[in-house]
Amino acid sequence: MDRRAWILLLVLAALWGTSYLFIKIALRDLSPSMIVLARTGLAALVLVPLAARRGGLGALRGSIGVVFAVAAVQVASPFLLISFGEQVIASSLTGILVASAPLFTALLALRLDHEERSRGWSLVGVVAGFVGVALLIGVDLGGRSGALLGAAAVLLAGLGYAAGGFIVKRSGACLDPLALAAGTMVAAMLLVAPPAVATLPGELPSAGPVAAILALGVGGTGIAFAIFHTLIAEVGPARAMLVSYIAPGFAVAYGATLLGEPVTLATIAGLVLIVGGSWLGASRASAAPGPDGCPLRPPPPAANLSDRPFRPNPFVDAS
Repeated sequence: MDRRAWILLLVLAALWGTSYLFIKIALRDLSPSMIVLARTGLAALVLVPLAARRGGLGALRGSIGVVFAVAAVQVASPFLLISFGEQVIASSLTGILVASAPLFTALLALRLDHEERSRGWSLVGVVAGFVGVALLIGVDLGGRSGALLGAAAVLLAGLGYAAGGFIVKRSGACLDPLALAAGTMVAAMLLVAPPAVATLPGELPSAGPVAAILALGVGGTGIAFAIFHTLIAEVGPARAMLVSYIAPGFAVAYGATLLGEPVTLATIAGLVLIVGGSWLGASRASAAPGPDGCPLRPPPPAANLSDRPFRPNPFVDAS
């Protein structure tokens, strides 16, 4: 990758790493569903005009079912689960646990996709990653029931990211990536609107949570998704996935320095095991053709961006 791609990758990791910090701040005055409604709505305001300018939104008309399925499994549900989990666990721990998504991809592949099955060192990475999860839950959480429930919610979010990746691979690989991201944000906003309206706060939230929501929706979701899909187009999905292994480090740093969250030896060990295991587990990615012969690997950089297929990062949100 050239210097520009590395800069974009680091900016993206820094943005996605802030997501857990901003969620923690927003939870002071807002419910999880209100946070998800606000962040998806703000992200849509960023992504829809960009996708419309590229002319990729029209192709979504025949794929509304796919858009809503991806929105439910890979956006709305994980966003809600992460926000719910952060009510009881640290933002830094959340950022580490979300990095387990490639581990769930490996487990689901045993049943859903032979091309994605783990073998050799990939299988070792999957085992190491789940050892890291067990270490964090057993040591950092200390068996506290509320914290265990929060960690389980975040891990379910990682499962949703992984499952959504298979949906896109099978049914949406040939859709314009930015248009699909924009469409799923709009669909996710519609899905979470009823519970969000039911949990409207009785008074206006304070300035801190409002600022956090604006930063989360515009920067950590809207701009971050735009950068992510730019990277997919320029350097390919495998290299763009490197952000999954950098963002948790930012999440730990933000939580420790800005929120005073403790960083223990178990935290560091769990981070290394989960991120390293996820990296090894994801090293098996294939370049098999997608539906109707649409290749999963992007064409050369000279090709039109709107023609590039989408192979998603299972850590999309990345938060």
